[in-house]
Amino acid sequence: MDYKSVNTILYCRNWNETVDFYKNGMKLPELFRNEWFVEFELNSMARISIANEAEASVRSSGGRGVTITIEITDLDQIYSVCCGSGLNPTEIKEHPWGGRVFYLFDPEGNRLEFWTANSKAE
Repeated sequence: MDYKSVNTILYCRNWNETVDFYKNGMKLPELFRNEWFVEFELNSMARISIANEAEASVRSSGGRGVTITIEITDLDQIYSVCCGSGLNPTEIKEHPWGGRVFYLFDPEGNRLEFWTANSKAE
């Protein structure tokens, strides 16, 4: 199979706050927007979309059971962006599998895990 892209859609009760989190807090570029749905680009093959539960047939999970894991080339840079935007990430920690990691929760309660492999683990 030839996968062209991957998009995770998060259905949200706190739609405006969650869109603001990804657009202004995380500084993600918007690819598409209408009155109840916004698609953001993580890179050329990965997207994350925020859908207003009030306008959709799927309900929010309220963040229960959701972790979005994102491998980052420069963990310190994205950590600085998150801190500078007031997003309150956890401290960067060494992970037992040999990487560095921090966590962040969006306004809907979805957990984001940002990580990078240590150079000796690569």
